[in-house]
Amino acid sequence: MIDPLAEVVRLLQPDALRAKVVSGAGTWSVRRPRSDQPFYCVVMEGTPCLTVDGHDPLPLQPGDFILVPSVNGFEMAGVGTPDQGGRPSAPPETTTFLPGEVRHGIPDGPPDVRLLAGLFEFGSPDAALLVALLPKLIHVRGEPRLATLVQLASDEARAIRPARAVILARLLEILMIEALRSTAGTAASPGLLRGLADARLAASIRRLHEDPGHPWTIETLASEAALSRSAFFERFRRALGLAPMEYLLSWRMALAKNLLRKGETSITEIATRMGYASASSFTIAFTRHTGQPPARYAKTLAAAPEPLEA
Repeated sequence: MIDPLAEVVRLLQPDALRAKVVSGAGTWSVRRPRSDQPFYCVVMEGTPCLTVDGHDPLPLQPGDFILVPSVNGFEMAGVGTPDQGGRPSAPPETTTFLPGEVRHGIPDGPPDVRLLAGLFEFGSPDAALLVALLPKLIHVRGEPRLATLVQLASDEARAIRPARAVILARLLEILMIEALRSTAGTAASPGLLRGLADARLAASIRRLHEDPGHPWTIETLASEAALSRSAFFERFRRALGLAPMEYLLSWRMALAKNLLRKGETSITEIATRMGYASASSFTIAFTRHTGQPPARYAKTLAAAPEPLEA
């Protein structure tokens, strides 16, 4: 059986980078503007507060895992007790670079908050389209499997061991995938995960992913979900944030781009596999969706320089 979430993760090509330990003491706040790189955070100690643009403030606890896949800006803040222990106060934006960590707020003494934070890089040039299928904010708490991974990542972040960066990167990638599949139900923001949590919708989503080139209609997809046409349309749109045919088009274009990147399949064959009657009709749809015809898209990728090795 096709696993839609696994397909999305595979196409995203996630890679954890720039992991760092961040601590805070006293009253502090850090603002991150909109960016094209997803942010992740493991709460190792303390109770900071996260505010993602468009969402209510979210108090965090030790063991929480946060992933912001989209480009939303956010603010992380801590409200400590700057006068305890005789420590002087510091402006909220004060940043100090200590051995092995970045400190916000009061530069000396024990921290009130310690985080493992950083960015994910999605290797797919079509990442924006795929990220649109995910929730805008992923917050996982109280999941035993995730808690184990959080503890392993926290231990690795604190220690200075050989291959530390490599181990951390792999742990964080697994954390991301585990967080994605742990985030389900009506509490999740609209996206693929919320759709897969609905048994009726999941049936139609899996069929769509199993055979994206099938001549799907609202009626046939509704039949897979055992719902009426109108009930299916509204339920799908509320859960995923996209109308069914929009989702189908987005997924077909993501698959087509992946095939064009590999350069092993002709445009005519891609058109057939994506359900188009001809290469010309596929070219028109692809150009309308991406802004350039498939042949030019493939040529641009082939001309792009290979990334330098780290």
